[in-house]
Amino acid sequence: MAQVEFKHVIKEYHDEKRGTFTAVSDSNFVIQDKEFVVFVGPSGCGKTTSLRMIAGLETQSSGDIIIGDRIVNNLHPKDRDIAMVFQDYALYPHMTIKENLSFGLKNLKRPKAEIEQKVMDASNILGLTEMLDRKPKELSGGQRQRVAVGRAIVRDPQVFLFDEPLSNLDAKLRIQMRVELAELHKRLGATIVYVTHDQVEAMTLGERIVVMNKGRVQQIASPSVLYNQPQNMFVAGFIGSPAMNFMDARFENGKAHLEGATFTLSEAQIRALKAYEGQPVTMGVRPEHIYDPLFAQKMDISDVNSMNATVQVIEHLGAETLVYFRVGERMVTARVNPETDIRLGQTITFIFDPNKMHFFDPKTEERIAVQ
Repeated sequence: MAQVEFKHVIKEYHDEKRGTFTAVSDSNFVIQDKEFVVFVGPSGCGKTTSLRMIAGLETQSSGDIIIGDRIVNNLHPKDRDIAMVFQDYALYPHMTIKENLSFGLKNLKRPKAEIEQKVMDASNILGLTEMLDRKPKELSGGQRQRVAVGRAIVRDPQVFLFDEPLSNLDAKLRIQMRVELAELHKRLGATIVYVTHDQVEAMTLGERIVVMNKGRVQQIASPSVLYNQPQNMFVAGFIGSPAMNFMDARFENGKAHLEGATFTLSEAQIRALKAYEGQPVTMGVRPEHIYDPLFAQKMDISDVNSMNATVQVIEHLGAETLVYFRVGERMVTARVNPETDIRLGQTITFIFDPNKMHFFDPKTEERIAVQ
């Protein structure tokens, strides 16, 4: 296996009508050997383009891509020692599963005994042994995706590239395949680069996550760091489900003043916001850190930062209940105790966890770090 490095990689497209469009802008990062890294972001953010540049399916406009100890800028995809798993399974329908798994190795003219051993090893790992004589049409979506993964495993590449491989599966199968992919990574000790638009998928699979937007890398960090210390409002709003709430506030005399409430801040928060005295700031709070009185009492959470608001919408999801209310012009989501008897149109007290409030510069949208 090997590490992957981007050094000032830029990818531009030129169009007579639109001019120059930058798909990836000055990208710099290192994916360590045997690391599972996930690229995530909205459609058009540059994540798939980055993956395709690693594979050699796209050529960067400038900068270097390094796999292991080789600069691969001018190497053909087949010479980069990578294996790619696509969104569609791309299996040969007229071939058996065994023939699909061995096809690439036969093209490389590997010895017959080696092909047989690698196919059996991959089949055992993925639970495909009893299906080797079947055709793809006889398999479920999840089984076909396993075959696509198996075809990559038999190559024994330096780097595995996954391009939204679970997008065509239903919700239950996606969860099952996420678990299988995580276990596969542990078993193979492989370097895996994985692209998805699904932040839940990214958080559950990635050891580190590359969050992208509009061609730029916004933050590279572990799931816990992205969740607890987002670099900016985009990362804060993209990571977490439901998304972080943002509210307009003003910092004055050591307090955050919102429409309908004044919040007391910690000494550390006051120090961090010192330069914003008398100025607007954006306050961010995740739905799971806004409580109803019953849950706050159970968790012994202080009600020092609370506000009364009228319930606009209620979503009962079984294990949790989402309640929506307004703060000024913004709709705010609270994830409350499902045992709480909250009714539509009711005015109740919402309690904000004082230790879980984030603050952002409203102009730059960067998080104001609290030490």
